Amino acid sequence: MENFIEFRQTVSDLFKDHGGDLYGGEAITQERHGLQCAQLAENENAPPYLIVSALLHDIGHLLHDEFEQAQARGEDRFHENLGSKFLSQWFGPQVTDPIKLHVASKKYLCATRPDYFDTLSPASVQTLRIQGGPMTPQEVAEFEKLPGYKDAIRVRLWDDTGKDPDMQTQNLDHFLAYADKI
Repeated sequence: MENFIEFRQTVSDLFKDHGGDLYGGEAITQERHGLQCAQLAENENAPPYLIVSALLHDIGHLLHDEFEQAQARGEDRFHENLGSKFLSQWFGPQVTDPIKLHVASKKYLCATRPDYFDTLSPASVQTLRIQGGPMTPQEVAEFEKLPGYKDAIRVRLWDDTGKDPDMQTQNLDHFLAYADKI
């Protein structure tokens, strides 16, 4: 990876400045959530690019201070697009597409897996409403044509699981090191 030192410093600074913020109505911080998602990916022997995607899938929340207020107003700040675009200065679509598609993956899973909705936390149910609800059959068909949609679903499932205040993980530096293996 080019500019690994710049990437590592930039992301470390973002987590230092905003990682202690609560994660969207959950009982966990932004940093702990990202670390848990990366740990879950690592536990499943995911490739390095997907571990980085899991770690940074919500980095868009760290890029603007308004996330919580916007959510309370029922507004979607499209953190997935913001984060994907931000990370594209260091990574290609292999890393950025799962980030860009992880919100759509929730909508997809709600439309295609009957029991999936029942697994969502109250905060995820609220954001699903803000994000437009489950996909239509036509949207499902279009989503399944996108390259990397299966990786995005994996990131989404880790996203749903990585909200445990007691889960132990490796530290941020451990997971950032995967970026140098891409």
